[in-house]
Amino acid sequence: MLCSLCNGRTRPFHKWKEIEYARCKNCKAVLLLPQCYLPAEDEKNRYLRHNNDVADLHYIRFTAPITNAILEDFPKEASGLDYGCGTGPVIANQLQSKEYNVALYDYFFKNDKNLLKQQYDFIICSEVMEHFHYPAAEFRELAAMLNPGGKLYCKTSLYSEAIDFENWYYKNDNTHVIFYTEESLQWIRENMGFASLRISEDLIVFRK
Repeated sequence: MLCSLCNGRTRPFHKWKEIEYARCKNCKAVLLLPQCYLPAEDEKNRYLRHNNDVADLHYIRFTAPITNAILEDFPKEASGLDYGCGTGPVIANQLQSKEYNVALYDYFFKNDKNLLKQQYDFIICSEVMEHFHYPAAEFRELAAMLNPGGKLYCKTSLYSEAIDFENWYYKNDNTHVIFYTEESLQWIRENMGFASLRISEDLIVFRK
């Protein structure tokens, strides 16, 4: 198979139960083989089981790095989009409580395609990018929706050589189809129209 992100060649990487993964030789992403993807209805049902209560303090703390970064980087007059907001858009809820304008989009739950034709100062992508079946197309679309100087705030768990993939909890969610590395993120920055990239332990920020 070819890499769904950079279209590079891959090699077999890991087999876990009946699930198989490949590793891109170019951008170093780890990819679930497409034949192992869940059917759409099963994927939606899996998301419905998520504990996404916008008032849950643990959830608020978990997403706080994105919320705080946006509060520091943009005034409340800025326009934002929560891309992949799911059933509990906690970051958008926190920002809206401070009078920020944040639109909500989700493929399964708030699929208003008109929102994808607009421009935004910031886009939230929290625990979403690991679900992208077509990451190249989705990152290209996200970059196109940002105003110049706009920022894409992402949160996901990155894979590195120090991780024991066999016992890595993050792979156990069968809706996670791609695991990024720092090399993968740099590839996105270089090829998707972003001017800069900041990677920290709990936050990834692309600036257009």
